[in-house]
Amino acid sequence: MKFTETKLKGCFVLEPKVFADDRGYFFESFNKGAFTSGIGKSINFVQDNQSYSTYGVIRAIHYQLGEHAQAKLARVLSGKVLDVAVDLRKSSPTFGEHIAIELSEENKKQLFIPRGFGHGFSVLSDTAEFFYKCDNYYNKESEGGIIYNDSTLQIDWNLAPEDIKVSDKDLFLPTLNEARL
Repeated sequence: MKFTETKLKGCFVLEPKVFADDRGYFFESFNKGAFTSGIGKSINFVQDNQSYSTYGVIRAIHYQLGEHAQAKLARVLSGKVLDVAVDLRKSSPTFGEHIAIELSEENKKQLFIPRGFGHGFSVLSDTAEFFYKCDNYYNKESEGGIIYNDSTLQIDWNLAPEDIKVSDKDLFLPTLNEARL
């Protein structure tokens, strides 16, 4: 597995070694020892989440606060998404900056998003199954979010405005400047 740190310290793109032939393919999607070595610290994942979405869906920037903060390891099982991580660590030199990477069933890339980051994605294929591991349990009282079209973040979701589908909940999230961080 190849680990590449992004411009956001602690956020990594993972590229597995895929063994393919005329029968199909095999790859190791997670190995705790390799993962720990690759990112330089041990993470104990405790929860797996999976979603299915249709083209144009944006799952806005979500995060957990305080002791309930979550690191995530995200990948796509089928389809294609634009995965976005936003640095919400106020003491970070890259606070408020984001990265966006295409994750797909074809490229099999993964994105590790450390604690202190917001996370969201847009669906670029007809449908997509999105899977991610978390190192902490979800806690409703600690959840936070940022509106997908925040003018400070200026995220290009790679979708035409008329194709965007956002949940009612995500339509009323605050901007970065208004968010509880």
